[in-house]
Amino acid sequence: MVDVQALVERVGPTLLRPVTSPQVRCDVADVVIAEPDDPRGVATGDVVLGVGITTERQAVELTEACGGHGAAAVLIKPPLCTADAVCRAAEHHGVGLVEVRGGTAWAQLVWLLRAALAGNEVPDSASEPPRLGSSGAGDLFRLADAVAEMVDAPVTIEDAHSRVLAYSARQDLADPARISTIMGRGQPEDVLAKFRARGTFRQLTKGGSAIYVPEQPDGTLPRLVVPIRMGGELLGSMWAVVTGEVSEQRASAFADTAALVALQLLRHRMLTDSERRRSARLVRLLLDGAEGWRSAANELGVRAEPHRVVAIDVRAGDGMDEGHRLAVWEWITRGVGHRPLVAESGGVLYAVVPDRTGPGGWPALREALLAHIHELVPESSRPLVAAGTAVAVAELPTSRGGADEVLGLLRAGLVDREVAVYEDLWHPLVLTRMAGASADAGIGELGPLGVLREHDRNHGTEYLNTLYSWLRRPGDPRTASRELRVHPNTFRYRMKRLNELVEVDLDDPEVRAALLVQLLSELWNPHGRS
Repeated sequence: MVDVQALVERVGPTLLRPVTSPQVRCDVADVVIAEPDDPRGVATGDVVLGVGITTERQAVELTEACGGHGAAAVLIKPPLCTADAVCRAAEHHGVGLVEVRGGTAWAQLVWLLRAALAGNEVPDSASEPPRLGSSGAGDLFRLADAVAEMVDAPVTIEDAHSRVLAYSARQDLADPARISTIMGRGQPEDVLAKFRARGTFRQLTKGGSAIYVPEQPDGTLPRLVVPIRMGGELLGSMWAVVTGEVSEQRASAFADTAALVALQLLRHRMLTDSERRRSARLVRLLLDGAEGWRSAANELGVRAEPHRVVAIDVRAGDGMDEGHRLAVWEWITRGVGHRPLVAESGGVLYAVVPDRTGPGGWPALREALLAHIHELVPESSRPLVAAGTAVAVAELPTSRGGADEVLGLLRAGLVDREVAVYEDLWHPLVLTRMAGASADAGIGELGPLGVLREHDRNHGTEYLNTLYSWLRRPGDPRTASRELRVHPNTFRYRMKRLNELVEVDLDDPEVRAALLVQLLSELWNPHGRS
């Protein structure tokens, strides 16, 4: 059994959004449809759908009546679900209030809710959606076969990121674009570029009917494309390979199947999200070394061999959103050979990977990350990848700590690598640990840095950054100036002015070491300079 919160999470934010929570947690018993003026069929624990609600008064009366009958929650469409009177009634009577996204079909929602209540199993025939022809609609592949039979053309079902979720068995019309799409589990970039140039994806985001895409000059066969939507969200699309222009009846029949495919895509999302949450919960036990980690390792099938924790910061750069984070997650989960175990925490993805050669091991994953991870995110974003040291399963928290420490170096710009590995970066780790330990001792107040810091603050100069670059690249002003993105003459002038502001013997190796520790301490001190 599940409560209201878990039920809403299973169906997902595409369709449902909690407005108020029930005062008492209880398991959901059933999904019922109540008449606005006759809620007598409502029982304790029921989730009640306000199908016939059209006025605020009806919404208030239904909410009050459901609270009196012990219902778990009332589901109402906007704008009534957020009306003050309705919210007050829900809170006063202790019943949950859930918003049903506009445009959602009640019949589809009933089916999805009952599927979620049944533990994601296929509902019985009384609540199962209609079938297409003789083929069952129990999974996306059978559904693709059914749609292909209806429109007499090979079909692929893709998500909103053009990744293939399912395809029909028939291959009588297969061009290189379709073959590469199926083999690569997604449309190749050159194929996507052709459809973008024709405005196909722009039409998908705006319309709801089938789109005909003529044959391409390179021999790519014509396509019939239909968007798949639910509750206003574009969930994906269906692509049928055709021989030429199709009749209006055939195009309409293809478009009509989108509603049923939308149900299955949401169901697919429910199943995927449920499995991901379960796996992520177990992975977190391993990462934290929490009680029950041994059982988690057994359930996940983690073998008794060295593993690494790999941290991927997918928040870096501009343009990163939840869709891109999910794309990275799914790509890692699909893995290289064997699937890595992945969990997310604070916008960072953590993968637990065996430290061995061969499919699914750290060397294969590292190579794949270097080669492909930039394909999954906008060009303006730069994912940061940090790997902890190889440890026994019981010591995975130590590896995670190492990955986080290396990730800190990448975030601070202290190292510049596509994939940073703990044991390769011992020297900056020594310096930054020493600087971090010195920060609380007030070492930044010693020597000339206070004068330079105050001058930078009052005059907008960059003497601290200039000195730091000089210390990292002594005797190499060209490289140091490139790091600061200034001309070498500008860099030399800054160093000349710096020596006029403060008296410091930069020829003394102990002075240079002390200044470097102080500057590193400032970089790592959250209350230091920005």
